[in-house]
Amino acid sequence: MKNKIISLFVFVLLLSACQPVKVAVDYDKSVSFNTYKTYGFLKEGIDRAKINDLDKRRILRSIEKTLLEKGFTKSEKPDMIVNFFTKENQEVNIFNNSFGNFGYGMGWGWGFYNGTRTTVSNSTKGILYIDLIDNKTKQLFWQGVGKGYLSSDVDQKDKTINEFVSTILAKYPPKIVAKP
Repeated sequence: MKNKIISLFVFVLLLSACQPVKVAVDYDKSVSFNTYKTYGFLKEGIDRAKINDLDKRRILRSIEKTLLEKGFTKSEKPDMIVNFFTKENQEVNIFNNSFGNFGYGMGWGWGFYNGTRTTVSNSTKGILYIDLIDNKTKQLFWQGVGKGYLSSDVDQKDKTINEFVSTILAKYPPKIVAKP
């Protein structure tokens, strides 16, 4: 029974590690989001992001692709400025699985065996912030934040970054419910 509980716990923990990106958004409720039709990037802000240039380009391409799919146009004099920044945390997970068995072994006799199996895993949890700034007022009017697990596998990076960006920007523009 104890082994089943431990196995269930490990399964739930592993399942939770594979969850998709979790998103939260914040925005200025007084903004008319349909007035924004064009975008540009805040180069100075993106240059300060503490990730390598390869990942910066991956994020930029993904944001651009998503905004174009939403009907926005890239412009030298945009309505909104896009900025992003990232954070990451290294997580070390240590699992001590105790188990016991009763049995008979060839030449060893029989009896109860208690043991412990320790499993260590490393993962990187990343946070991507996407800011949308009004170009006229220079005020932040929308922010999306995505949290999830990152992969160090080069083949998975594009997929992971696209998932982060598309999941975050799926919340833009916000669905504002009119109050009666």
